[in-house]
Amino acid sequence: MTKSQAFAAHSASSPLSPFTLERRDPGPEDIQIDIQYCGVCHSDLHTARNEWGSTVYPCVPGHEIVGKVTAVGANVKKFKVGDTAAVGCMVDSCRQCASCQQGLENYCDNFILTYNSPDKHLGGVTLGGYAQSIVVDQHFVFRVPENLPLPAVAPLLCAGITTYSPLRHWKVGPGQKVGVVGLGGLGHMGVKLAHALGAHVVLFTTSPGKAEDGKRLGADEVVISRDAEAMAKQGGFDFILDTVSAKHDINPYLNMLKRDGTVVLVGAPNEPLPTAAFGLIFKRRQFAGSLIGGVPETQEMLDFCGKHGITADVEVIPIQQINEAYERMLKSDVKYRFVIDMASLKSR
Repeated sequence: MTKSQAFAAHSASSPLSPFTLERRDPGPEDIQIDIQYCGVCHSDLHTARNEWGSTVYPCVPGHEIVGKVTAVGANVKKFKVGDTAAVGCMVDSCRQCASCQQGLENYCDNFILTYNSPDKHLGGVTLGGYAQSIVVDQHFVFRVPENLPLPAVAPLLCAGITTYSPLRHWKVGPGQKVGVVGLGGLGHMGVKLAHALGAHVVLFTTSPGKAEDGKRLGADEVVISRDAEAMAKQGGFDFILDTVSAKHDINPYLNMLKRDGTVVLVGAPNEPLPTAAFGLIFKRRQFAGSLIGGVPETQEMLDFCGKHGITADVEVIPIQQINEAYERMLKSDVKYRFVIDMASLKSR
């Protein structure tokens, strides 16, 4: 057992504060990582504040992790001490079900999340990346392209794969018209990735001030979704990626689809999104969802980003500013992802 400094939430209403946790010693299949950077996901805030009703305290969030390998188990072949490695939203799964066998561990009924999931090694729940170190089974550890800056790589482990996976599954590519709804942590990655895949990208945003940024990130067009006249002119979409986590009307986007087009929801609104049946039925449109990605696809995404020079737009903060970052995130006051410099733990 190794002690690691961290920041944790101790209740739904208390701010995150310093905490000492224990990590297991690396087993034969394990990799120990000294965490250098950890992205801040909206899921971290939801979980820390028990907004999904399942949080076990103390809770150490963080599932966008990059760092240096400091120890490897006897059976580990693809990493050595000193390598750069990454960990995303999962640290284990059953390995036996149909989804796991197909490399879709994210759809395993018994996958283990990086935090707030049952910890089969130490009991209690898993504790995430707002910490100095982590120990993870090698199957769930990823190689990081050498040409990408580490702080901006961290959000790829959640925001990157969450948007890449549906784009790949629905075969987005050249000649297609693709919409991205929302320009936040997920949306800005959706725009970058859809553009790199060769699609004609239309960004939908409620904020006129984001139009210039949307085009900088790769959007060919920007539509202000509060402008009814501009929205009424839109149509002919093959695919629309909806990244919005707040309650909103999905039907205007369904009505923009071509026959057999798809709207995929990757945001997580707390309330249902009603759909108009005729908007789906008459053109065989689909309204679907997508959850992160499996292990092979996550590595594919990182390699794709390395090839195309894609990273997240980030604001790097010390861990001591995490509570302020949560409040700013609620106000969309970040372009477009906070990333914690974990070296700040040592200076607290």
